Parts: sequence; structure tokens; C-alpha cells
Amino acid sequence: MTSGLWPRWALAAALLAVAPVCAGCAETEPAPQTSLAQSPAPSLPTDARELEELLVDEVPSGLPRVPDDDLDPPAGEKTVDDVAGYGEDAQQQEEVLGEYGYLRGWERFWRDGPRITSVFIDQFADPAGAATYAEDLARNDAEYYGGTLDHAPAGLPEDCVLMAMPEAVPEHGLEGPPAFAWCTRGAFTVAVASVQPTAEEARTELSAVVADQLAQLPDN
Repeated sequence: MTSGLWPRWALAAALLAVAPVCAGCAETEPAPQTSLAQSPAPSLPTDARELEELLVDEVPSGLPRVPDDDLDPPAGEKTVDDVAGYGEDAQQQEEVLGEYGYLRGWERFWRDGPRITSVFIDQFADPAGAATYAEDLARNDAEYYGGTLDHAPAGLPEDCVLMAMPEAVPEHGLEGPPAFAWCTRGAFTVAVASVQPTAEEARTELSAVVADQLAQLPDN
């Protein structure tokens, strides 16, 4: 599918550059009964707030959270209309998102000066839509930034695509080497990006955030 999706992170990064900173019990004899509480498997969100609860709250680098309202348009909850509005032709974008089965999304950013980490989660009607969206988004972002996609990146799950760039991309407002990952987990896509002083630091941050975020999502 040729999506024409606008690179959402590119827009947000540009704005950041000018923003102010008992189920289950076991018994043995003669030992007393021991209860092992197991957390129920998370269910699929039915609204944006339930989706928000699945997002990571902090990142390993310790960067401070950027308040959602410090961005324009704000980060946080994203509807079909919000995401469609990133493109030049909102109506065409909305039609494309409908083909993916887009339901809802949430965005979150952390920043300290030029160092930025972001997590975008989007939920779809089915895994096929999520997978197609992630593939198209990765391809579009690679074209926008001039990077190369790695479809079998070491240290990331097999359903992830990586784009790691060795140098800063100042023409797009990135003052350090960026690393991007687009992953799928069931009916979700997870897009993580990190800009750090070195490419190694960006990749380390990215890998850790991807692992933490995917671990919080239901599989179905």
C-alpha cells in the first residue's frame, strides 16, 4: 500500500526544538499453603485512556517527561482526525487510516536539551492493519530522513524494523544521532525514537524502551 503518511515524529521533533523546556495457589505438605497472586492478562483498550495506561511512564536515560500541552498540536491522545491532520491532505489521510483499521493512539515524549526520546502507540482493528501501518510508516520515515531500514536488527524483537543513523540530522532538527524502531504486537504498533549525543547511546536507549513498552502490551 502506498500510504503517503506524514512522518509524525518529524513534526513533533521540530516542535520540541522550539518548545520550553489469587488466581493460582500452590500447596505442599507439610509446608503451609502459599498463595501466588498472578496478574490477569491485560485486555485490549476500548478507549484512549485505557491505551494510555499501557504506555511506559519513564525511560532508562532518566530524561524528564515533556508535558503533552507543551507541543502544538499536543502530544497525548490521538484520534483518526488528529493523525490525519499531520498530512497535507487530511481527507486522503483519513481514508488511508480507515483502510488500516486505525482506532486510536497515544504519544509521549521525554527531553533534555537536544536529547529526545519518544513513544507512539497506535491501536488497530486487527493485527494485519497494525503490521501494514508499521511497514508503511517505517518506509515513509526512512525516505524522509534519508536512512536505511534494518528488517532483522540485532537486539530487537523479530517484529521490529530499525533505522539507526550515525550522525545528527540538523536539517530535520535532530542535534544528535537518531535511532528509530517500528514494532508490532498484535493489534498495536509501537514507534520509538531516540536522539542522543552518540549513536551508541541512542541505540541503547531505543532498545531498552522498545523492550519495556512491548512488555506492557497484550499479545492479541
